Amino acid sequence: MATRKSTSTSKIFVLDTNVLMHDPTSLFRFEEHDVYLPMMTLEELDNNKKGVSEVARNARQASRYLDEIVSSATEGIEKGISLKSKSSSAKGKLFLQTEAIDGELPVNFPVGKADNQILAVVMHLHRQFTKRKVCLVSKDINMRIKARALGLGAEDYFNDKVLEDTDLLYTGTRELPENFWDTHGKNMESWQDGGHTRYRLRGPLSNSLFINELLYQEGTKPFYAIVKELNGNVMVLETLKDYSHQKNSVWGITARNREQNFALNLLMNKDIDFVTLLGQAGTGKTLLTLAAALQMTLDQKLYSEIIVTRVTVPVGEDIGFLPGTELEKMSPWMGALEDNLDVLNKTDEEAGEWGRAATQDLIRSRIKVKALNFMRGRTFMNKFLIIDEAQNLTPKQMKTLITRAGPGTKVVCLGNIAQIDTPYLTEGSSGLTYVVDRFKGWPHNGHITLMRGERSRLADYASEIL
Repeated sequence: MATRKSTSTSKIFVLDTNVLMHDPTSLFRFEEHDVYLPMMTLEELDNNKKGVSEVARNARQASRYLDEIVSSATEGIEKGISLKSKSSSAKGKLFLQTEAIDGELPVNFPVGKADNQILAVVMHLHRQFTKRKVCLVSKDINMRIKARALGLGAEDYFNDKVLEDTDLLYTGTRELPENFWDTHGKNMESWQDGGHTRYRLRGPLSNSLFINELLYQEGTKPFYAIVKELNGNVMVLETLKDYSHQKNSVWGITARNREQNFALNLLMNKDIDFVTLLGQAGTGKTLLTLAAALQMTLDQKLYSEIIVTRVTVPVGEDIGFLPGTELEKMSPWMGALEDNLDVLNKTDEEAGEWGRAATQDLIRSRIKVKALNFMRGRTFMNKFLIIDEAQNLTPKQMKTLITRAGPGTKVVCLGNIAQIDTPYLTEGSSGLTYVVDRFKGWPHNGHITLMRGERSRLADYASEIL
């Protein structure tokens, strides 16, 4: 590998295979710094390219990028290949291991292990380039620990993180300050629009709000509203429908707290095409969404059917292959759906047993359970699409799913970013975090983080103390 001037401040990043399999575009994400690929990384990439999984797909894409870069090289590979021609943001060079390297690892490190061979390369570069920082980039925690134990630089791949701190994630709600009406009420205009009151207000707060953000002010006269328009320091707020009252119940379900009321206002709004609901277990995400879906599909006939899909990541040991059709294979994963349908089916107490059985058959004829694996290439027209356990999706998978929506389709993503079961995904890099952050402020998007559990006093106490 060619040596740069010793005064150069650019670093050398050695990529582990899992970084390329996690994000094939990682080759172009290191700005002015150089990227180095050990031979073992290429070997592992080759070993993982077969199959139809997301990992295999990414391995093949990374290989294609490498082929394009290497075939465009005008000089010898050992001098480095400029990445600038493939990406305007990448100004460094790509180096491939072109010679056998003896990194002289400690005796107790097994030589044959792939991780140790990559560490040996990092150690060799660390000794060769004394004036430049050499750093291993890996999604594998143990690999990073071993590198640091050897006195080598190591870090996680951060480029796919939407937020460094998930406490900064958009919640969709905001409490209005006590002096809100004093500071924003001058020259206020108000009018009725479709059963809702709208207010046109002027003031500094409008610069920090987002369209469809939900605002509240508690007190003797509580005020709940949604932001409908923003233009400089002018905002238009619209009062919400009270879904906590029995007369406004959705398929027999009423909101039990403020956030649930906000969520039902978003779910029941036909102008909002994309809704994300975050929250701990028991906050009512699935129940509220299903109730709204049934009301809008069976009663209001806005959608032709409900499609439910979820990420099939087991919490414990995998029980192996499941027999039967797609529906039969998915049914063990859909226990949460069944539980909520049972609750919704019992809401009509006057129907009697026969009436409830007829309703149950009608509901099941309109709800289709689909596996994620067969979503690519499909288009859903006039459907209510529910994506459950969305925190286990990567940003790329999330894009694949949301772009399935055709005209008249509403997509609802449910999840809890504190319960990620997929390796290499964190709260900051989850596809759910990604869409919440990217969609905020779009006029046809709504987001709510549900706070309070509404299962039972036992469940609430357990989540608090355990």
